[in-house]
Amino acid sequence: MPGRSCAPIWLMGLTNAVFGMYGGIVAISVPQLLSARHVPETTIASMSAVIISPGFWTFLVSPVLDVRFSRRWYSVSTATAGAVLLVLALLNLNHLVLVEALLVAGFFCANLYQSALGGWLSSIIATEDENRLSVWVTIGNIGAGGAMAVVTGELVRNLSPAMAALLLGTLVLLPIAVFPWMPAPGPDRRLARESFSRFFGEVVSLLMRREVLIAILLFVAPAATFSLTNFLGGLGGDFHASTHFVGLVGGGGVLLGGIAGCLLFPLIDRLLPLRLLYLAIGAVGSIFTLALILLPHTPTVYAVAFIGENVLQALAITASIAIAFETIGRSNPLAATTFCLMISAFNVPITYMLLVDGAGYDQRGLTGSFAADGGLSLAASLLLGAFLIWLARRKTMHAERLARDC
Repeated sequence: MPGRSCAPIWLMGLTNAVFGMYGGIVAISVPQLLSARHVPETTIASMSAVIISPGFWTFLVSPVLDVRFSRRWYSVSTATAGAVLLVLALLNLNHLVLVEALLVAGFFCANLYQSALGGWLSSIIATEDENRLSVWVTIGNIGAGGAMAVVTGELVRNLSPAMAALLLGTLVLLPIAVFPWMPAPGPDRRLARESFSRFFGEVVSLLMRREVLIAILLFVAPAATFSLTNFLGGLGGDFHASTHFVGLVGGGGVLLGGIAGCLLFPLIDRLLPLRLLYLAIGAVGSIFTLALILLPHTPTVYAVAFIGENVLQALAITASIAIAFETIGRSNPLAATTFCLMISAFNVPITYMLLVDGAGYDQRGLTGSFAADGGLSLAASLLLGAFLIWLARRKTMHAERLARDC
């Protein structure tokens, strides 16, 4: 906005660290804390699947983010509510049902935050800056998640439960301090019920566009989710790794691996169209996952698995965010809703693949988890890649036919 000092793109993208820190605690730290309390791995996997489930159903209420109040107001409100619910959950870790309920509500708020922020950012960033913004949004997600996983373990070990919980809740809110230096367009003053009506009409309109249907198909398939990163947090014992080592490697792997993956994206984003690139990342990652079956179960291999999976997941998430921004386009009045719809589609397989990984673990231990995760992802990536190539060839043939007819 002319005449107003604005935060740089990288700093605006890093405001997504609220969601990232929340995800790091939920996906890495909470499973570790529950495992230390001797909660069975299958129970932890089921709880994790339920807790992160708002990632794919939050879009049902997302239209409210585009009306009545500004997206900045919604971002502040949802971040604050999520932080409070997180503190309450960490203070009640011995009550599994209560922890699950509080973290479902908290992660729901975190997803609303990311959607409000995504819609807000898409309305203030130029088209040519979208890929660069996608990198920093993903760094804010994965990098902050890794940092928080390390910090959480240290705080829980060295502080009282109350102090650790309150400090973690405060840290989650720190990124919103950037908001005063971000342009904030005024809100749409329509009522929420009008937004919902328009939203469902907008969804029908969106689904009539082939590129949107293809993007949703790619996201809901288990092609490049790397949900194994959410399952490895509680499996350190299978690799003979100590809880302290798991915390450091898990957090460091997410932080360093995630940032490395994000920074790799600008080096490869011109090699293929975004959608094919997304599937290529999934195929390479699947082969890496299957290769882990051949390695011994040692702490070093645990570190390799965690870091490698996070590098690849960071690449995939960055590609998915870039696809989401491309789909939203410019001046979209329902930008937050559309962003939420795209991200919700991406989160669907992350949830059900946790159950698949857990079932594989029940049958064959680590080998079963790696085989189920890598095998399904590779099959989905290859099939969808072949489908996209077929569509591209069909389009080319149709254009050539039209040219001959003319």
